[in-house]
Amino acid sequence: MDFTEVSSSRGTDFKKKKAKKKNVNEESIGECCEVKQEMEKSDAAEATALPPTFSVSEIKNKQRRHLMFMKLKQEKRKQKMQLKRKKKKEREALGDKAPPKEVPKTIENQRVYDETTVDPADEEVAFDEGTDEFSAYFHGLTNPKVLITTSDRPRGRTVKFCNQLASVIPNAHVFYRRGLALKRIIPQCISRDFTYLMVINEDRKVPNGMVLCHLPEGPTAHFKVSNVRLRKEMKRRGKEPTDHYPEVILNNFTTRLGHSIGRMFAALFPQNPQFLGRQVATFHNQRDFVFFRFHRYIFKNEKKVGIQELGPRFTLKLRSLQKGTFDSKYGEYEWVLKRHEMDACRRKFQL
Repeated sequence: MDFTEVSSSRGTDFKKKKAKKKNVNEESIGECCEVKQEMEKSDAAEATALPPTFSVSEIKNKQRRHLMFMKLKQEKRKQKMQLKRKKKKEREALGDKAPPKEVPKTIENQRVYDETTVDPADEEVAFDEGTDEFSAYFHGLTNPKVLITTSDRPRGRTVKFCNQLASVIPNAHVFYRRGLALKRIIPQCISRDFTYLMVINEDRKVPNGMVLCHLPEGPTAHFKVSNVRLRKEMKRRGKEPTDHYPEVILNNFTTRLGHSIGRMFAALFPQNPQFLGRQVATFHNQRDFVFFRFHRYIFKNEKKVGIQELGPRFTLKLRSLQKGTFDSKYGEYEWVLKRHEMDACRRKFQL
């Protein structure tokens, strides 16, 4: 057999070409890195050289605009942290002579002063409280008895909400509407010694309104209901509430209107809470939204207290307050929400 000799020059040529390609790739990568570094330097120079009236929204390129926005955000954060550290060091150096900490500005502490703000030491307010519609409850002369009903043909979610409200409010009874008008229901409630009529309205199978009518002489309040969460929808909820009378907490009802609404809520519950149940119903007013929460508490030690939410939870927004019992045609209104006039200033609150 004849063997042909193959020169090794082909193998060496292939190795040389591969090495050349590697060198070209390394050079191109190095050039790209240099271009990127130059771009970053130019961006930083632009950021420092930008005029004070410059806005990031003026940059038309979306990616470049986003990069500039993130860089400006990072710079602001760095400056803020540096200032914070500097102030902390100064306070540590001064020790007891350090000035008091600055209170951050919020909508609550920048609130516009209201002339109707209630002073607890005011004799006129004390006289009004002693002679208003709710004075008999606070003096222990009458016990509340609440009838809870719904709009016509309620859906399952509204019915469940009413049943859970009845488990929160002592001596509350749920009755179905059966197409009766409120003007016909009110005399029947008065004849059966009910002190409150609560009507839960719904829209698209969701509770969206509440009419709270004090019997027999009024007043009647209409609320918007939102953010309703039933017990099954809540995480880490406690066991079902017991039949003990809960404690009632009212927060931030400072004006005359807020004071009357707070007393209206307080009169729903008996004024002799049973502390063995360790249950608390809270009505917290913040920016004219009333947040309702129902908790059970336990004392872990002398300093720590644990709380467990039982539900339901919801938010109320007052729409109107009417004198007397419910009368949509001839009723006299004490207060009506006018959104475009009253909600124009964010720092002015009604409750």
